[in-house]
Amino acid sequence: MKSKLMSKDKAVKLIKDGDTVAVGGFVGCAHPEDITSEIEENYIENRTPKNLTLIYAAGQGDSADRGLNHFGHEGLVSKVIGGHWALSPKLQKLALDNKIEAYNLPQGIISQLYRDIAAKRPGTITHVGLKTFIDPRLEGGKLNTITKENIVELINIGGKEYLFYKTIPLDVVILRATYADEFGNATMEKEAAILDATAMAQAAKNSGGIVIVQVEQVVSKGSLDPKKVKIPGIYVDAIVVSQPKNHMQTFSENYNPSYSGEARFLVNSIVPMQLNERKVIARRAAMELVPNSVTNLGIGIPEGIATVANEEGIADEMTLTIESGGIGGVPSGGLSFGASTNPQSILDQASQFDYYDGGGLDVAFLGLAQCDRDGNINVSKFGPKIAGCGGFINISQNSKKVVYCGTFTAGGLKVKVENGKLNIEKDGKFNKFIDTVEQISFSGQYAQSIGQTVLYITERAVFRLTKEGLFLEEIAPGIDMKKDILDHMDFRPKISENLKIMDERIFKEEPIGINIGQSSKEFPGELSNV
Repeated sequence: MKSKLMSKDKAVKLIKDGDTVAVGGFVGCAHPEDITSEIEENYIENRTPKNLTLIYAAGQGDSADRGLNHFGHEGLVSKVIGGHWALSPKLQKLALDNKIEAYNLPQGIISQLYRDIAAKRPGTITHVGLKTFIDPRLEGGKLNTITKENIVELINIGGKEYLFYKTIPLDVVILRATYADEFGNATMEKEAAILDATAMAQAAKNSGGIVIVQVEQVVSKGSLDPKKVKIPGIYVDAIVVSQPKNHMQTFSENYNPSYSGEARFLVNSIVPMQLNERKVIARRAAMELVPNSVTNLGIGIPEGIATVANEEGIADEMTLTIESGGIGGVPSGGLSFGASTNPQSILDQASQFDYYDGGGLDVAFLGLAQCDRDGNINVSKFGPKIAGCGGFINISQNSKKVVYCGTFTAGGLKVKVENGKLNIEKDGKFNKFIDTVEQISFSGQYAQSIGQTVLYITERAVFRLTKEGLFLEEIAPGIDMKKDILDHMDFRPKISENLKIMDERIFKEEPIGINIGQSSKEFPGELSNV
């Protein structure tokens, strides 16, 4: 067998103009930065490769220059199919300027598509995406006006509606691993996530394509544990040894052994949250935990639920999972998102989404960006900004219970929390509860059709989704319902006859003694502030 070790510039020259290229990674986890940066340099210098179709599942980037931002040059790519766009502003701009064809599909679907491409199946059939902007009856996942081709179809099987996502042959797959022997067998023991490495490599080879793998080090033949080989050498065409600066474990950490299971760190020194609107929301949301629940926490305010659970001594009541494949431990945030400290297990990404799509999550706590009268949520598109759905649709559509967590208004909100009450000192400039969301990332109608439990928790009000739309169920102590709630909504919600007041302990400094499954008490007496 001939050695497959080669320089990065030689490996990049294997990519031809017009190729369909898939890149592995999750934010910065397992992203092959040395190779993607070389693609950019080669294009700037030689104007090749050009007119690529880029495919990726999880967003990869640092919101500036790294990751998939290396592809953000007019002419380098002509089409992009991605799960999340927010971390790649250079690609976003090309899409917004109608310089490329652009699609946003659910992260889990793209991950699962790799397996179907490998097996030469015609596509992925699933309920995921129905009634959202992915549905061809709405937008079909298209992001701009020059994108015409339908890559998602509505089909009917046994009297039920499904979406059919078409497979796309892959010419080139670019991956990252830890070690490889000279024939291409590669292991991932120092990576924070396995992601779709095996399936992507199989998909390329069975499409007649090539696989390029970036590694930390090449080792001698026979020195790798075969049980740790995630990318067999029979799939690999080129091995590139990376510069250390382009092989960071995440985009913010060179190496953290607790992410890859090579060490366990103490996590009992988590600093308690400051008592503010974020902690109020996190505390109220934590009351919706299910005993011994399998849980997913979104980015932002939902992350505070783990901190509150730790303060309250109920962290063991939930097993946190992350869409990259981690089960157990504590998910990391920022540019280390995708990694977990002290995970119990790290699955491949598609397997994690199989479990999510089948209803394995007991409860998901997700961000609240825009909500309308029908309970629809938008997290994917805001004016000229394309955030993308990422794994949001897979998670929100299939969790047994989904709890949206966010401030009631946005843009300059200032509140004071003390003595068991909430005082709005200055409201935000923008209403989050609007008449119609800009894009449907979560369908209230679909949630109702499957009997899903859906709550919307803010610092001053709690809503529940019903067949009649949003019901206001709870308000915070100290809040004037008309002035502080109804006047900041573009529609009037239904108001529960059994309106409750949020537990005043939520608004005090000391731990509140949360009991799993606890909710707020009935509002006592008359509602004099209505």
